[in-house]
Amino acid sequence: MADRTAVVTGASSGIGEATARALAAQGYRVICAARRAERIEALAAEIGGVAVRCDVTDAADVARLAERVGDRLDLLVNNAGGAFGQNPVSDAEIDAWQRMYDVNVLGAARVTRALLPALDAAAGTVIFVTSTAAEAPYEGGAGYCGVKSAERALAGSLRLELFDRPVRVCEISPGMVHTPEFSLTRFGGDQARADAVYAGVPGPLVADDIADAISWMATRPAHVNIDRMVIRPRAQAANHKVFRVSE
Repeated sequence: MADRTAVVTGASSGIGEATARALAAQGYRVICAARRAERIEALAAEIGGVAVRCDVTDAADVARLAERVGDRLDLLVNNAGGAFGQNPVSDAEIDAWQRMYDVNVLGAARVTRALLPALDAAAGTVIFVTSTAAEAPYEGGAGYCGVKSAERALAGSLRLELFDRPVRVCEISPGMVHTPEFSLTRFGGDQARADAVYAGVPGPLVADDIADAISWMATRPAHVNIDRMVIRPRAQAANHKVFRVSE
């Protein structure tokens, strides 16, 4: 795969950073795309990749990313996203919901549309990183569940639209993944609330678990399409049913 190129959005931390490392280990030339330039520049230097500062909500940034990619692209990992807040509908922060939609759904759509010609030319693969939030709603999750369900619809529609083209469309739906920033961002920097999400959970997933699965999906034979993979820690039977060890 020495001549294969991958783009990973949201590569500055968490699942995106781990995925960039995993794909580089598989021989991909990885274009690391994210808003935080210093982080992706350090990552790209470490893995022999390329850093492209890109805010997926900015059309000009996405256009520059597409220009840097060029005419052929073997793999796109639409990972940029996130959750903001966990308020009930009665106390919904509409601005936060809008931000989530802009990043998770419109961002993924914007990047996919821009890079689709290059993916088509290379008979490539696009992987959407959604969430088990798209599997079922939960209290306080209307905003995030909604946007991840919409991103799932984006992946599903694209697969149908490309049925006669040599582009694979895959989705990975992670459950509870303990990364340094996801819950901290969701709760506006409240470390205690972020820590409480994982408190007592034996063996939550980590970013490397998801990166390993993404790498496996991307490297299947060309005729094999992994439509959707749901991946949770053993302790999480469902979003609302998590085993915790009592202190």
